[in-house]
Amino acid sequence: MSMTDPIADYLTRIRNAQMAGHRIVEIPASRVKKRITEILYHQGYILKYKFDDDEGHQGIIKIALKYLPNTKDPVIRKMGRISKPGLRQFAKAGELPRIINGLGIAIVSTSKGVMTDKEARKQNVGGEVLCYVY
Repeated sequence: MSMTDPIADYLTRIRNAQMAGHRIVEIPASRVKKRITEILYHQGYILKYKFDDDEGHQGIIKIALKYLPNTKDPVIRKMGRISKPGLRQFAKAGELPRIINGLGIAIVSTSKGVMTDKEARKQNVGGEVLCYVY
């Protein structure tokens, strides 16, 4: 797996782990990926997480995936990369995408940090639209 796009790799690892029904997924850490993980947690998409900084130089993110109790389906139905290294996608605060009428989230890297589209709208900042989740 080429690491030209660590965020795409992060999303793929979560997707693959969910498809395989895993409880835990481990992902090489970075500042942005840690921030995305915190957002996923606060938005209720994952059960819990741990930043293990002893592993390697960047450390490892351990994520406990969340499944619906009755159907055992993953809580995260879809996640995808929006901005790509070869084609960066930026949006002003007023043009941030709404993910399935605001039921999902877009994660945006702004001058005030990485946050959800709702938070970016509230703070009236735009930025690079990293990915979406619902």
